[in-house]
Amino acid sequence: MNNAYPHTPYKGLLVIGDPHLEARIPGFRKDDYPRVILEKLRWSLDYARRESLLPIIPGDLFHLPRSNPNWLLAEVMDQFDIEILGIYGNHDVHENTLTDDDTLRVVQQAGRITLLDSDTCYRAQINGRPVVIGGTPWGRRLPTGYSHDTESQIKPLVVWLTHHDIIFPGYEDQGRIRPKELAGIDLVINGHIHRRLGEINKGRTCWLMPGNISRRSRSDATRNHLPAVLRVNIDRVQWHYEYIEVPHQPFETVFHEAVAEKPTDEGSSAFISGLAELQARRTQTGEGLMQFLNKNLDQFEDDVISEIQQLAYEVTRNDGSENQETDD
Repeated sequence: MNNAYPHTPYKGLLVIGDPHLEARIPGFRKDDYPRVILEKLRWSLDYARRESLLPIIPGDLFHLPRSNPNWLLAEVMDQFDIEILGIYGNHDVHENTLTDDDTLRVVQQAGRITLLDSDTCYRAQINGRPVVIGGTPWGRRLPTGYSHDTESQIKPLVVWLTHHDIIFPGYEDQGRIRPKELAGIDLVINGHIHRRLGEINKGRTCWLMPGNISRRSRSDATRNHLPAVLRVNIDRVQWHYEYIEVPHQPFETVFHEAVAEKPTDEGSSAFISGLAELQARRTQTGEGLMQFLNKNLDQFEDDVISEIQQLAYEVTRNDGSENQETDD
C-alpha cells in the first residue's frame, strides 16, 4: 500500500455536527445548556473511542468566535485528547477567516484539532482502505473535484467537509448552492444547517446534511429534529452510513412553552404577543427581544429599523460577531 496512506486503527468516521459550544443559555431553553452540550460532545467522543471511529466536526465548534470563558476552553481541551478533524464554520470566526484571536485557533494551536482545507487533506488507511478527507470552510469556494494519487492500487474513498447553504429538500428558500457531482469526491458532508435533511446523489457524489447534535432554538423544525451523530462505516470495497442518536431530553423538557396570546384586535396582536413573550422569557441571549422586534419593526421607516436592529444586536451579542444563527 502507498506510504501516503499510513495505517490507522479506525473502522470509520464519526461526524459530530455543529456543537455550538457556548457559556450562555440560547433561545428559550430552560436547562443548563452549557453543561448539556458539553456532555453531548463528551458522549460523542466516548462513542468514537469505543467504536474506533475518527471524530470529525464540520464547523461551528463554538457559537461565539471570541469572548468564550476560560472554563469552557479548558473543558474542550480536556475532552479533545484524541485525534479530531474539522473545518471552521461561520460562528467560529470573527472576520472572514480564522485569526489568532478566535477561540478555535487556540484549540488548533494546542494540537487538539486538525483543521482541513483544500491544501490540507487527511490521508490514511481506514479499515484497509485508503481514505482522503478534505474540507472547505465557511466562506470559501467549493472545489470542482479531487484528483487522487494514481499510484494507489485501490481508489481512495474521498470525503469532503463543507459548511455552506446547500440547497436540500426542505431548505430550498435559504439554500444558495445546488449539489452537483464533484469529480473524484465520493461523499460531501455539510454542517451549518441544524436539521437532518437526508441525502442527495449527483453522479458518483453523495451529499449528506446530518444536522447538529443539539437543539438551540424553539421551532417546529427543532421539535422534529433528533440530535444524532453520523457514523460512516468503511471497508476495502464500500462504505455506508447510519445515524446514532445522542442522548437527549424531550422537546417539552428542554424548551419553555410559547406564551399563549390573548384575543386582541388585529392591529395590536403582534405587539401584544411579542411583549408577552418578552416579559415572560428574559433569556440570556435576548431571544424574546429579537422575536418582539421582528414582529413590530415593519411599522417604522427603514433607517429607524436599521438603528433599532443595530442597537438590539449590540445589546444581545457580547463579542461583536456579525455571524448570524442559521436554520434550526
